[in-house]
Parts: sequence; structure tokens; C-alpha cells
Amino acid sequence: MTNSTPRIHIVGGGPAGLTCARVLQGHGIDVTVHDADDAVDSRDAGGTLDLHADSGQIALEDAGLLDAFTAQARPEGQAKTRRDHHGTVLAEFTPAPGDEAAPEIDRGRLRRLLADHLRPGTVHWGHRLQRVTPLGHGRHRLDFADGTSAQADLLIGADGAWSKVRPLVSDAVPQHLGVCFLDARYDEVDSRHPGIAALVGDGHLFANDGDGRAVILQRNGDGVVRGYLAFRAAPHWHVGAGVDLADRESIRSHLTREFGHWSEDLRTLIVRNDGDYVPRSFQALPAPLTWEHVPGVTLIGDAAHLMAPFGGHGANLAMLDGAELAHAVSRALTGPDPVAGLDAAAGLDAELARYEADMFARTADLAVSSNQALRDFFATTDTPHLPPDHEQEHRDYLARARAYRQDRARRTATEPTGA
Repeated sequence: MTNSTPRIHIVGGGPAGLTCARVLQGHGIDVTVHDADDAVDSRDAGGTLDLHADSGQIALEDAGLLDAFTAQARPEGQAKTRRDHHGTVLAEFTPAPGDEAAPEIDRGRLRRLLADHLRPGTVHWGHRLQRVTPLGHGRHRLDFADGTSAQADLLIGADGAWSKVRPLVSDAVPQHLGVCFLDARYDEVDSRHPGIAALVGDGHLFANDGDGRAVILQRNGDGVVRGYLAFRAAPHWHVGAGVDLADRESIRSHLTREFGHWSEDLRTLIVRNDGDYVPRSFQALPAPLTWEHVPGVTLIGDAAHLMAPFGGHGANLAMLDGAELAHAVSRALTGPDPVAGLDAAAGLDAELARYEADMFARTADLAVSSNQALRDFFATTDTPHLPPDHEQEHRDYLARARAYRQDRARRTATEPTGA
């Protein structure tokens, strides 16, 4: 590092990495983002996200994008219905007018929103990281599949579940949570699949049978419903089941047998999807996961705390990680006393270590509870697994958001830079 101007490289152009880059640029700090995708929209980014007032929305506010998000978000998408496998409604939640505690936005739209508000050329698309080589003194060399390379004084791993940056700080790897699922979609759902549209409503449908099978449907903002047909299974379940994952009818025959005791309406949606099924599984890092700070490198988002999606905390915490890390870097580099008596590299690493300690505390319990919630939902039981009180949950989001902002303001006012 020279003249307190580090070369900052973020690996991963998802919500975490893009949020971090946007907030860094808001602080006047240069940054480069590398992503393996050829363009921001070169692949299906997935379904919909609910951005919580106490995390994802705070990050967007820090990025100066909360109003832009609100203009695209779907507060009505917060609606949720829980049914049993007979189709009986067990619980319903409809957001009240003005409820903005956790509005929905499609993942692709959020990614584009963030990318479009970065300086041109910030994201190097088509940069698949092949290897990272420590060079000493907190510096790292990045080698990409296209033959290019870069050197980083600060390397930020925002590269998800199978991060290539994580091994620099931890030997932890994602673990299978015992549940697999088939990702399905239903296009032009209101006109082509009115029965499915009625089941899912404006938001989400959750249905399970108390024996390890579930259907989760999400309404997206483009006339599409995404479906997750889930079941307890080992990662290579299809081998033992004799299912050809490249053959849609082979999969449908298997699902018809597996879900044969479900109601007709729910069985129908399982085999009426448009396009192919996409096999996936639920993975998580050991929780809570911590590490000793390594100079010149840190992690954000799923690279740091991959968790089950139950509760919707993963993307929200990822974006808050990105914002808080950017603030930490800014305190070290551009604050009134940037190095707090230390040289530039040591001052930056002091702030990175503090960011990591705060991130560990912020995410640990949520990672543990999210993973347990998935296990509970897919457990064998005679008692229906009911959802939390969503009205209270939304009040809690808003209360925690106020407390988070107050605590941040207090720490900013009282803690010396580099402490």
C-alpha cells in the first residue's frame, strides 16, 4: 500500500459485493469488482428477496439507493400463506397498508439496481477467479481464467458459497443440510396457470406434509411464480431413485410418486411447470463461524456466513456486511485521523478486524436459527409447523432498525478511529 491508497478488489458481483462497492465509492474510495458472469443479466439471478428494515434497507440507505429500491419493490409481496399437504390453510398474513418492513424485489432487479449505480467500468464482468496467491504484507495476487491478473492491498471475498477467497482465512466449507429441491417456474401465471396464481396470491405459499416434503412458491414481479419442490434427500438422491435429471418426464414421474398423497391442486402444480427443473440443495457453513483476522483480506455475505434461506436473512446480512465494511475502510483511510497512530496498512487492518468481530456477533445467532428453522420445517412430525407471527416480526424489524441506527451513531461519535 502506498500513500494510504490501497488497491481494493472485490471478488463477487452479487448484492454483497455491489453494495460494498457503491458505499466505498460514496466515500470517494476507488474499488474494482470482479465477477464470473459475462454481464449483470447473463444468467437467471433466481427468485425474489425480502429486504428487511433492520439490515438490507439500512445498507441501501447507506448506498443512497433506498428511494430507488422503494420505487421497484413490492410491499404486497410480503403476503404469506401456510397450508398443509391437503391444501388446508393453516395461517395467513396480509401486510397492512404502508407496511414497508420487508418488501420484495426480484433478485435480478436488485442486482441491476446496484450495478447501474456504480461508476462505469467498476465491475469487470467475465472475470472468473482461478487462484489467489499471498504476496506478503497483506497483498494478494489474483489470477483470472481469461489470463489477466491483479494485485490487491485489500481483497474482499464476496464470492458466495464456494468462495475461492475464504480459504485464505478459514478451512470451513459448506455442508449439506439434508434437503434437496427442484427449482421450477410458471410463466404468465395469471393467464396460463390461474390455479397456481390463486394458491400463491401476492406473495408466498408454504406447504409441507410433516414427513420431509414441501412446496414453496414465490410470486415474482414479472408475471412469474418460482417454485421450490423440496424433500429430504442426500445430494445425489437421483441416482438411487433412478431419475434422469436431464429428462423432465422422468423427474415428473418421481415427483408424482413422492407427492402422491398430496391434494390434487398441489399435485397438479408440481408437474405443470414451464421449462426444466433445476436441481439444487440447501447448504450452510458451520455456524457460528469465526476466524483470526488475516492482513489484507476479509469476507462478506455467503462467503462469510452461508446459511439456510429460512427467515430471509442471508442476502440482507450480506448487504449490511458490504455497507459496514465500506464504512470501516473509510474510517481507516479518510477519517479525521485515518491511521490512529498506526501506519496505513496497520490502521486498515485494525478496522478490518473490528468489522469482522462486529459481523460475527451480528450474524451468528441468525445463522444458527435459520439452519434450525429449515430442519424443523422438514422434520417428521404429527404437529403442523406453523410460521412465526409475521405482524410481530415486522414490528421487530422496525424496532431493530431504529436501535441499529442509534447504536451506530453512538459508536461513530464516541469510538476513536482504529480502535
